[in-house]
Amino acid sequence: MKPLSKYETIRRILSDFKQPAYRYKQITDAIFKQNVGEYERMTMLPPFLRDELIRRLGPRVCSVVPVKELMSKQVRKILFATPDNERIEAVRLSYERGWNSYCISTQCGCGFGCKFCATGTIGLKRNLTADEITDQLLYFHINGDALDSVACMGMGEALANPHLFDALTILTDPSLFGLGHRRITISTIGLLPGIEKLTREFPQVNLTFSMHSPFDEQRSELMPINDRFPIRDVLRALDLHIRHTRRKVYIAYILLRGVNDSVAHAEAVSELLGARGPGGHLYHVNLIPYNSTEVTPDSYGQSDRDQVARFVRILKSKGINVTVRTQFGTDIDAACGQLYGHRSEPT
Repeated sequence: MKPLSKYETIRRILSDFKQPAYRYKQITDAIFKQNVGEYERMTMLPPFLRDELIRRLGPRVCSVVPVKELMSKQVRKILFATPDNERIEAVRLSYERGWNSYCISTQCGCGFGCKFCATGTIGLKRNLTADEITDQLLYFHINGDALDSVACMGMGEALANPHLFDALTILTDPSLFGLGHRRITISTIGLLPGIEKLTREFPQVNLTFSMHSPFDEQRSELMPINDRFPIRDVLRALDLHIRHTRRKVYIAYILLRGVNDSVAHAEAVSELLGARGPGGHLYHVNLIPYNSTEVTPDSYGQSDRDQVARFVRILKSKGINVTVRTQFGTDIDAACGQLYGHRSEPT
């Protein structure tokens, strides 16, 4: 049985105590409009009700607790402890135009073992609950940060966690976070059942597919999931997603020097995406610089500028939409592929 979210539990408590309907709105307004983070401070509620909320849910609204924080230019990374004392990480990116974007985790660790990703070296400890996923954002909100957009690109494979869809329901609920579907991005290494479910249930949520090599044999070596869900099968599912949603699909491609950044790779990516048919123009490649960590292979390095420029030129010459992503937070291990969930004492 899946765990109830705090919001479902609050509704049950109110029902058990035969409270008037407006009580739920009082509580959600306190959290989302007044930034109240403790049930004891909800003084508009009768004392017995505050006591019951604390008894059932604990004193704090957030189920995750910050234990360490690192700051860099435009980046804030927080290490959270979960109720069972595991560690997860979330990142806030602050853009100069005043926009805050968040990268949150969906699993504690990850079981898919992509060779270039620090999180994959941990292995999967467990899926996060819907509360633990959304409470990473709630922590920032309660502390006064605007929630402009969110990406499930932190620790874990989002579509491997069945609680993700409950989290999306919470994030898009107008009485709770009230985020527009198009302000949410889900990243996946290519789990077909999850892609199909997202297409059905949340078609306007943005979707990013991590490709990282156009060649099956090499992709299976870098990303073992390719043996289960080969790249061409994933692309067919993405074609259907585009046909159903009329939305862009983003292709994430981490450039590894001398591994997947050759002319042959660029041409193969162009060939794969250039043959997609009527919706092909809605594919957009994001080229991502590789970020090294203490736990990923020393043999991987960043592609040099000339090689990146050559890769871009080949894709553009074939009519493929492409952007080279600017990376933030590499100095605090907050960039793509660097989240590891170090067990550290508070600082």
